Amino acid sequence: MIEKTIDIKTPDASPIGGGMTTLIFHPEDDPSPVIILYMDAFGIREELRNMARRLASVGYYVAVPNLYYRSSLLEVDQIASMPDEDGAPKIMPLVREVTVPRVMADSDALLGFIDQDSAAAKGPIGTVGYCMSGRNAIALAARHPDRVAAVASIYGTWLFEDSPTSPANMLPSVRCALYMACAEHDPFVPLHEVEALRNMLMTRDAPTEVELYAGEHHGFAFPKGRATAASPPSVTGSSSSACSDRFWQLHDRRQFSDPLSGRRSMRLSRRLGLPPSTPTEQI
Repeated sequence: MIEKTIDIKTPDASPIGGGMTTLIFHPEDDPSPVIILYMDAFGIREELRNMARRLASVGYYVAVPNLYYRSSLLEVDQIASMPDEDGAPKIMPLVREVTVPRVMADSDALLGFIDQDSAAAKGPIGTVGYCMSGRNAIALAARHPDRVAAVASIYGTWLFEDSPTSPANMLPSVRCALYMACAEHDPFVPLHEVEALRNMLMTRDAPTEVELYAGEHHGFAFPKGRATAASPPSVTGSSSSACSDRFWQLHDRRQFSDPLSGRRSMRLSRRLGLPPSTPTEQI
């Protein structure tokens, strides 16, 4: 596997150098279908790198942009590991700087690089967004409906906020396959919003799934879990690696197999020896 770090020149990049640091993971052989993996609020860290590696290990070209580059930060784990009362206020100003219009300008610049990279296959791409970036994954699909073939929003936040860039307002422009994973216990996405989401997506023509992970909390996709002011460590950290693996099995098989690359996703499941998925509520 090839791993490299590049700087993407964006409209907001410093004129004296630098840019949006982006991690690239891809196989060593033929050009691979592209997935843009948008980070959650806790930013670039080894857990996120490992998620990218898991996808790259079965034949995907995975780009992970650092959305905090405007604040000259890459690794924010030191902030993320602080106690809730200290950590949350220090992270939230960073989160507020990551607006959808900014991320879309960044993503267009990233796509320009990808188009010139011989390791990236031409054709449809997939997007994945966690937490604050669920809306970014959806926004890119709405912005480039002829290019994005599959989008996954994983416990994406701010679903129904009063804004043109809320997922609820962007989803009607998304024409591709859509997977949305929600936690049963999530202060950012209460159950009545999950139900409203299902109702509004009922008539979509494209493949659609809204999945509720029973008993889980915001942040369940990461094996280590993360503590926030709204979800204490004893709650968020209870998510097991088995739950994370179950998520990966569902997410990869259903969303990125047919639209992007045939049977690659089945190879992911076999290689990782993932357990059978546990039935959950679906649309």
